[in-house]
Amino acid sequence: MRCVALVLTAVLAAGCGSMQRAGMPETAPRRGNASPRLFDASSVYRSMGALVGGGALPFIASVRYLAGPTPDSTLALFSMSLTNQTLTFQRRGAEFVAEYHVEASFRRDSTSLAAVRQIGSDEQVRVRNFQETLRTDESVIYQQFVMVPPGVYYVMAMVRDRNGPAYARAERADTAPRFAGPAMTEPIAVYTAEGRAERSAVPKLVANPRATLPYGPDSMRFYVERYGAKPGPIVARVVDDADHELWRDSVPLTGGPDVSSATIVVVPANLPVGQAELQTLTVGGGDTTHTRFLVSFSNQWVITNFDEMMSLLRYFSRQDWVDSLRRAPPDRRPDVWREFWKATDPVPLTPENEAIDDYFRRVQQANIRFQDEGGPGWLTERGEVFISLGEPDEMIDLSNGADRNGVRVLRWTYASERLVLYFQDQTGFSRFRLAPSSRAEYQRVLMRMRQARR
Repeated sequence: MRCVALVLTAVLAAGCGSMQRAGMPETAPRRGNASPRLFDASSVYRSMGALVGGGALPFIASVRYLAGPTPDSTLALFSMSLTNQTLTFQRRGAEFVAEYHVEASFRRDSTSLAAVRQIGSDEQVRVRNFQETLRTDESVIYQQFVMVPPGVYYVMAMVRDRNGPAYARAERADTAPRFAGPAMTEPIAVYTAEGRAERSAVPKLVANPRATLPYGPDSMRFYVERYGAKPGPIVARVVDDADHELWRDSVPLTGGPDVSSATIVVVPANLPVGQAELQTLTVGGGDTTHTRFLVSFSNQWVITNFDEMMSLLRYFSRQDWVDSLRRAPPDRRPDVWREFWKATDPVPLTPENEAIDDYFRRVQQANIRFQDEGGPGWLTERGEVFISLGEPDEMIDLSNGADRNGVRVLRWTYASERLVLYFQDQTGFSRFRLAPSSRAEYQRVLMRMRQARR
């Protein structure tokens, strides 16, 4: 069966290699370093049926099924999503190259060593610029079709960095359905899709393993096939967990009675953030299939609650836009979010908003570094300063434990801003607060920086 590894760029392109976008040269190898998320999305993706790998080389993988050439064969589409930042890139001439190994197996029993079907492949990611190696969005997609007999399987997925020690593995039970007689597949989240004329062929798909739709700026596509019936329209509808209909459309199937197919384009204008379900129904009743997908403020930072997003943006430099988003009525939020994204994006030619990505990386780092106060590190005063101003040029504990008054004092210096800040812990429980004079200086510098960025 066909295998393809893809690098996601501003324009999708496919080939056996990896899919991408990429600044500054680096001659030495760089070890991939996956920073942990502030909010772990693993449980969300697992509830959607994905295989989730953690550790130093996190991935999201999915298995979706189409009809094989006979009722006793099922075509499985295995796809895996990775980020460039987690891989180890090495400079080779004018390019930066990362290499990784992928394995996937379909076993009848979780303890069985013999696989009914197994995939193994060595892949490369090639980018022209160093900046591309730092991408933290879904930048690499590996996918392969494999034929399996219908039945219940334990599916294992594994990926290993061939230039470093990073490794991750995941498995789950799954069922390859038997497509005998008239039937319709579950919708498959895709970036692009081109149907097939017969079951013995392989459709041309670029899978979307995360099935995640960024809130507001884009649409999401799903591919569906129907067998053993004349082509005709189907109804596609999106519902929430309470089965309230959020979106509906009629979609024509094209092809013949052996295989007909359609690409469903879900427009997110009226969809709230969070999990939703896409249902496909044949007109007049009959077949009904469904699949889960996610609407998030970003497919990199999985945040699916509006109030939570507003809270997280409390230190963002463009508070004028944060206030606009906060004041927007629910039906206007997607439009305002698009305007927010465009107005704050320092590099419009790239798919990411680098300002927002850098901001959330600091939120994440602060949450880890300043958790000694007993609460979320990003909500501490040290977290506030770190997120707003970035890494200090110098951080010194002046007291080496405590001064003569029993107060610990930390000094942070930002040389370019000619700013020296003092944090005091008067409780003895590492609860550092800005000294009043430091708070005033910090607010003055922060106001000047925010005005300069408008």
